[in-house]
Amino acid sequence: MKVVTVVGARPQFIKAAPVSRSLRRRGTEILVHTGQHYDPSMSDIFFEELKIPNPDYHLGVGSQSQGAQTGEMLTKVEEVLLREKPDWVLVYGDTNSTLAGALAASKLHIPVAHVEAGLRSFNRRMPEEVNRVLTDHVSSLLFCPTETAVRHLDSEGIRSGVYQVGDVMADAVQFNRKLATERSDILERLGLEPGSYLLITFHRAENTDDPERLKEIVSALNALSAPAVLPLHPRTRNKMKSDGLSFNNRFLKVIEPVGYLDMLRLESGAKKILTDSGGVQKEAFLLGVPCITMRDETEWTETVEQKTNILVGADKRKIIEGVETFGVDFSEVQPVFGDGKASGRIVDRLWQDG
Repeated sequence: MKVVTVVGARPQFIKAAPVSRSLRRRGTEILVHTGQHYDPSMSDIFFEELKIPNPDYHLGVGSQSQGAQTGEMLTKVEEVLLREKPDWVLVYGDTNSTLAGALAASKLHIPVAHVEAGLRSFNRRMPEEVNRVLTDHVSSLLFCPTETAVRHLDSEGIRSGVYQVGDVMADAVQFNRKLATERSDILERLGLEPGSYLLITFHRAENTDDPERLKEIVSALNALSAPAVLPLHPRTRNKMKSDGLSFNNRFLKVIEPVGYLDMLRLESGAKKILTDSGGVQKEAFLLGVPCITMRDETEWTETVEQKTNILVGADKRKIIEGVETFGVDFSEVQPVFGDGKASGRIVDRLWQDG
């Protein structure tokens, strides 16, 4: 069996790594990197650290408008599929790479398997929400990380080919957590003690493309009075520059983006995490770190229900209040994202349905 895997952004590299290991023990995987994350610090280091094979195709589609980027990806992925003639196209998550891979395959009548199917924020202003909904509706196999995701699909009339397999991020964290402790010295390099600092990430369009939201978040971070480290996403850096914003907080250490092992070490050592990333919310849960999410809603509703995550939007007062008061008793938290064996279930099902 031949499977074409389409990835393009760093969360997808993390999710694809454990599945790719399982796939290649059973058949042929053709790895397509769209180039959506084209900066070496956002892409190359992840392939190296996660031991992902070099892409068979690198499409070189960089930063563009939503429509232009998706359209160019669609054209180039279609060319690959016509050449390779795979049995399945495997896509992950909710990026433009996800949608382009799914649309290209469905128009060529190649079955699509969607990992992380059924997630919903119910905010159609988010490009990620549009991408995941459309991808689910053209997929033949829908691999859901939680029962909540299964229920979302059922409510939309999608019942065939739906499987609750657990979350591949749990696989990745289990596999790489010990490796990060052994190989990453980022805490030592930054002079950080475990449990003594905040970790911050934000990059989503809803926050960076809205000048008022961006200004409010930057103002909140400048007002923090606790040690904090912020690996700054290139998108965020560029938007701040164009909006005339800057950080002026002596407690805040702004650094370049980091690789996955460094990020895992930073996450696991953090006192609390502030983020707008879906993947980081989930990693915080899996690592037992309280999470403060700078969004108005989340597709990972389980983390809020388990009271390990709070939503503060782009509200300066709520962000600071969360930093000062939010705490979690992880002894009462249920393991809702599976047992770390989702990758094997995904590959087994591909072979059974292939």
